[in-house]
Amino acid sequence: MRTTEKGWEFHSVELSRGNNVLYWRTTAFSVWSKVPKPVLVRNIGITGVAFTSECFPCKPGTFAPAAGSAACQPCPADTFSGKGATACQPCDPETYAEPGSGSCKPRPPCTDKDFFYTHTACDADGETQLMYKWAEPKICSEELPQAAQLPPSGIKTRCPPCNPGFAKGNGSTCQPCPYGSYSNGSACLSCPEGTEPALGLEYKWWNVLPPNMETTVLSGINFEYKGIAGWEVAGDYIYTAAGASDSDFMILTLVVPGFSPPSPVLEDTESREVARITFVFETLCSVGCELYFMVGVNSRTNTPVETWTGSTGKQSYTYLVEKNATMSFTWAFQRTPYHEAGRRFTSDVAKLYSINVTNVQGGVASFCRRCAPQPTGSCAPCSPGSAVDPSSGTCQPCPSGTYLRSHPSDGTPTCHPCGPGTCSNQLRSLCYNNCSLALALPGRMLRFEFPSLGMGAGVGTGPSFTPKGLPYSHHFRLSLCGHQGRKMASCADNVTAGRGGPAHVVTSYVCQAIVVPPDITGARAAVSSQPISLGDYLLGVTTSSVLDNIVSPPELFPPGHPDLPDIIFFFRSNDMTQPCSGGRATTIRLRCDPLHLGTGTLAVPRWGGDTGDPEGGFTWPRHLLLSGLGTSLGCFALETPLSQCQCPSLLGVILAVPSKCPEGTCDGCTFHFLWVTAEGCPRCSSFHHRPIVGACIGGVQKTTYVWREPRLCHGGDALPPQVIQACRSMDFWLKVGISTGTCVAVLLAALAAYFWKKTQKLEYKYSKLVMDAVARESDATSPDSCAIMEGEDAEDELLFATEMSLFGKFKALTAKFPHHRMAPGLNFPTPQRMPDGFDSVPLKTSSSSTKQEL
Repeated sequence: MRTTEKGWEFHSVELSRGNNVLYWRTTAFSVWSKVPKPVLVRNIGITGVAFTSECFPCKPGTFAPAAGSAACQPCPADTFSGKGATACQPCDPETYAEPGSGSCKPRPPCTDKDFFYTHTACDADGETQLMYKWAEPKICSEELPQAAQLPPSGIKTRCPPCNPGFAKGNGSTCQPCPYGSYSNGSACLSCPEGTEPALGLEYKWWNVLPPNMETTVLSGINFEYKGIAGWEVAGDYIYTAAGASDSDFMILTLVVPGFSPPSPVLEDTESREVARITFVFETLCSVGCELYFMVGVNSRTNTPVETWTGSTGKQSYTYLVEKNATMSFTWAFQRTPYHEAGRRFTSDVAKLYSINVTNVQGGVASFCRRCAPQPTGSCAPCSPGSAVDPSSGTCQPCPSGTYLRSHPSDGTPTCHPCGPGTCSNQLRSLCYNNCSLALALPGRMLRFEFPSLGMGAGVGTGPSFTPKGLPYSHHFRLSLCGHQGRKMASCADNVTAGRGGPAHVVTSYVCQAIVVPPDITGARAAVSSQPISLGDYLLGVTTSSVLDNIVSPPELFPPGHPDLPDIIFFFRSNDMTQPCSGGRATTIRLRCDPLHLGTGTLAVPRWGGDTGDPEGGFTWPRHLLLSGLGTSLGCFALETPLSQCQCPSLLGVILAVPSKCPEGTCDGCTFHFLWVTAEGCPRCSSFHHRPIVGACIGGVQKTTYVWREPRLCHGGDALPPQVIQACRSMDFWLKVGISTGTCVAVLLAALAAYFWKKTQKLEYKYSKLVMDAVARESDATSPDSCAIMEGEDAEDELLFATEMSLFGKFKALTAKFPHHRMAPGLNFPTPQRMPDGFDSVPLKTSSSSTKQEL
């Protein structure tokens, strides 16, 4: 039995007595395949039955040379036979026949699609000849009218230079440079001191096919090798020649015996890259041609890695080798999968311009790289966790926070800084997150710890359907942190498990597999196939939506809390595909929700569905599940109700599947997840609670601490206990206030009365003094002018003095300035100081002047 991707295999089964019904059914299918691949059965042999009672004649196109033959043999090309033939008859010269034909067909006239061109090996003069050849097998006739003729050959051109690592020796052929030297194709040069040759294989000039490459043609009808060349050299590229049919596969294979990386590849390293192969190619097609790139390990069956359909521009593709073994790299080109007689699409070709394989054991070097010299003069790789210092040329350990990564140009390991939110392991082989994060926000520092997410989780989508209506679903496995960076998520291909073949398992931080329900395949359990890695190494953990050109659009998910941003994990895989030249990538948003304990809710974006959020337009389908690592695959394949799903570690949470971005990805390269869990909340601290001070009742006051709402923390510090302290009630302080106010009012009233009394006494004394002065002045001039007459009251004097106090004050003021000139119209007598200390003011009679004033 044989398929288009595997060789012939032998299977046997034990039959029971009686009737036995045998049937063959394929159990593996490809969701991405556009053209179904056939499964061929060459021979069926049944033993243990009675011999047949008669022999059957051979069918046309076959023959049996002798009686008693066990089987009929097919006729070779350009021969035919009828029914029951014992030999094949040759066709006439103007006719032809394909192998196994019962008749001959007339030869068509030759066209320009029936020949191809190639180059001869370089001669002693360094020249090569352009040669034209008929495509084999030749079925056309060049003697018919209007038939194309073979162009003349023999045009000489200069030979291309040797490939890197090779140089011309004494003859005209290119020879590999010896170890310790390098070459760009012209001459071999010794590596400088402190360097070693970077061994590999690089082919960019195609004068002859390299010895470790071979080409053939595989029939697209019976999948038999035809023993003719499928690829031809053309100087600066190698291209597909014309086959016997347009459905033939043109095969080119490169065999590498093994690899020798510059430093040991550790099991837990970020990238287990042993070597890489990079080739530049181009396809020119008028119909739906296909170019397959396949990889084989230790001479086993080739596994398709990538496929290109239709015309493609000149581009480069890189494949990482992660196992040190004998590897075979195969390119297969098919012009059309549909078989038709003749050659119609010979002009559809695939071209390989260059092939470069690094770290090839026993290879050649095109340059030298720095290394750590030894006393013997040779180089040795640095110990794990160390790299060559370019300044000193010695091995130096990588500092903390850095990891070893091979340089893309020469493969020399160097120390590179880890991404944000990550740290390096002890061997400096990778960077990982230890299930914690410190996030600095304005005015506060938040600390996150999410150890329960280190064990990872599995999540499955709802059913999708192939073009034929077969249901399938996608199953994801995720592990975020911890374990010193070891990858804990694995996806398996169990199609071949239990049938003699080992199960293919992909282990990474994030992986995906396709799950087919058991009722579709007829198996006892769901079938998991086509596992791929979505995250082989962690780039960083940050709150930014962009890291290393990977974007996590926030609009794919409902908005979170404005005061607490999502924590985003950025992963990248090593698998570089045709649409994902930089490798696949994954972003996982970790969002805080204290109500989702444990692993919480894992989601991918979905717009539109059966249950939704009217504000954000985000929906959560009811039939999608999240589980821990122990959940069986059966819970992810169908729309199984939660009450009926027998999954021991199922958490009963929901996954949202996008309709705008199917299966969590919008471009097929970057996958997005939302993980809502209490583990995504920061550790509780004093910032997350506030005090509530109670009233003072009975001389006791209580202070209670409560969480700020909404509560956005988990674990950490607990709420402080209630604080009880003595206090004074409001009645006490009211009484104290009233008493104090009363005392202050009485004091102020007393002071006001005292100062009023004092003021009255001072005014009285002052008025008395003024009146006495006036009286003495009156006694000196006219004794009777101021005397108290009989019948007058002394109180009138006091009243007069009081009323004249202002006048007296004015006179007292003018007395201090005796030389001051008075205003016109006023004439005051000038007082004179007497020997007894009193001022004497002369008085004039009323008759002396009409202007005298009292």
